[in-house]
Amino acid sequence: MTTTTPTHPPETARDRLKAIGLMVAAVVLFSGLDTAAKYLVTREGLSVAQVVWSRFIVQFVLLLVLLPAFGIMSAKALFTTNRLGLQMARSVLMVGTTAFNFLALEHLRLDQTITIVFLAPLVVALLAGPLLGEWVGKRRLIAILVGFIGVVIAVRPGLGAVPPAVLYAFAAMAVYALFMLLTRYMAHLDPPLVTLFYSMFVGTFAGAPFAFASWSTPPDTLSCVLLASLGVLGGTGHWLFLHAYRLAPASAIAPFLYMQILSMVAFGFAVFGDLPDAWTLAGASLIVASGVYLVQRERRLAREMADAAPLA
Repeated sequence: MTTTTPTHPPETARDRLKAIGLMVAAVVLFSGLDTAAKYLVTREGLSVAQVVWSRFIVQFVLLLVLLPAFGIMSAKALFTTNRLGLQMARSVLMVGTTAFNFLALEHLRLDQTITIVFLAPLVVALLAGPLLGEWVGKRRLIAILVGFIGVVIAVRPGLGAVPPAVLYAFAAMAVYALFMLLTRYMAHLDPPLVTLFYSMFVGTFAGAPFAFASWSTPPDTLSCVLLASLGVLGGTGHWLFLHAYRLAPASAIAPFLYMQILSMVAFGFAVFGDLPDAWTLAGASLIVASGVYLVQRERRLAREMADAAPLA
């Protein structure tokens, strides 16, 4: 029997660099989305429900019009799913995490909300065992605990009044973790665009009554442009995000998700004059370090399993 080197999915250095660039661009757009939402709520006086709904309706219309127009996917195909119940549940979770995130942004700095939300991948790793049968080892469990310590440092309970909005941020993080777990479970059930479309579809129709009940006319042209931009920023960011994962494996580009902390700090300072304090920076550093370690650990274990697999 001859021995051969195990092969991995083809990936060139150019594809990896392109994927990293797309990931960085995506997180910058996501930061722009949060910044625009915070500005509309805090500076223009629009309701959170109105802003959340605007984020979904614009992207829903863009997907429904542009995908069939460019021959990417028909409107009928967008509504075709193998697991309607799971799609609806996942979509509700996406609406929930968006709403809680925007409620938190109404009172917290951009860097504070993203620091708490970045705990979600660690929660996913912790819950993947009982929910998906993907148990973590001792080293990864220690990394998860370090991440939790990072959040405690950033929030520093007991060292002063913790803003009630922090609870919204934690709710956004918890719902987002469940959203990620369900997304992982559904990865091979439907095409990604169908999954993305259902999220926009449910967000549009479920959020409409709340948005109309608290609707107020945007006060100026800037607020109208920002409202319209929410769906564009979110939709473009998700498209770049998905395309990045098609060009390179998750282990190669996932660490660059944490670039969003830098873009959040930059937008927060440029638009609101906010700067993170030392506690937030210290906590964010621990969370990022834990997240990057988990990604690299998963990559190493995947390679070891591939190398140990029996050869045909």
